[in-house]
Amino acid sequence: MKITSVNNELIKETSKLLQKKYRDETGLFIIEGEKGVSEAIEAGLDIKNVFVLSGLESFKNLNPIEVTEAVMAKITGAKTAPKVAAVVRQPKYNITDLKNIKKAALFEGIKDPGNLGTILRTAAAFNIEGIILYGDTVDLYNPKCVRSSVGNLWKTKVFEIKDFSLLKEYFADFQRLATLPASNKTIPLNNYNPKDKVLVMFGSEADGLSTELKDFATDNITIEMSSNVESLNLSISAGIILYNIFVK
Repeated sequence: MKITSVNNELIKETSKLLQKKYRDETGLFIIEGEKGVSEAIEAGLDIKNVFVLSGLESFKNLNPIEVTEAVMAKITGAKTAPKVAAVVRQPKYNITDLKNIKKAALFEGIKDPGNLGTILRTAAAFNIEGIILYGDTVDLYNPKCVRSSVGNLWKTKVFEIKDFSLLKEYFADFQRLATLPASNKTIPLNNYNPKDKVLVMFGSEADGLSTELKDFATDNITIEMSSNVESLNLSISAGIILYNIFVK
C-alpha cells in the first residue's frame, strides 16, 4: 500500500496527533525516526501504524504503509521528512507505582518541550525510577519532546500530578530537595549526602520552585558555579544534579 496524497483520510487523521487535543482524546502519539521507532518496538509499546518512505526495508515485518516525503512531512510536522514514523499508544502508569520508587525527580511548571525531552533522556541514562510532572507542564507527548528524548520517553516512569496532597502522601518519608540559587540556606551540591529515598525538585527557568514546594522541601541544594553566571539551562542543571546525587 502506498499513499501519495496529503488529503488521504488516514493521513489527515494521523496528522491531528500533532495537536494535544487529539493526543488526549485518542491516547496515541507519533514517534519519528528509525532509532525512536526501533526503541519503541524493542520496548514492546503498542504500535498502531508504521509509515515509511520508499526504499526503507527495516520495518517490513510491521506491514508498513509507504508514503511520499510530502505525506511524511504532513504526518510528523517536520521540516525534513524522516524515513519512518509510527503511531503508538501512550504508556500509562498507575499512581500507586510510586510506592516502589526510591529515586525520583520532580519538575514544576516546565514549559519547553525540548528541555523536557532532554531531561527524560538524562533520567534514563542515570536510572531515575520516576519523573513527576507537577502543576501546569508541557505535554509529555509534544512532538518536540518526543524527538528530543531520542527514544527514551518511556524508559522512566512519568507521573503527572496536580494535587499537592498526592505529593504529601507518596513522598512523606523521602528526603525532599529543593534546587535553588546559592544562599546561606542552601547546601553546595558537593557537600550533599543523599539518603535512601530522595525526591529532587526543580522549578521552571522563568519562575523557579513555588513557595509550596520550597516549604515542602527538607533540604535546599545549589550548584557551585562562577559568580559571573547567573543561572544554567534547566536540562543542564538537572543533568548535573541528578548525576551527582544518584550516580557519582
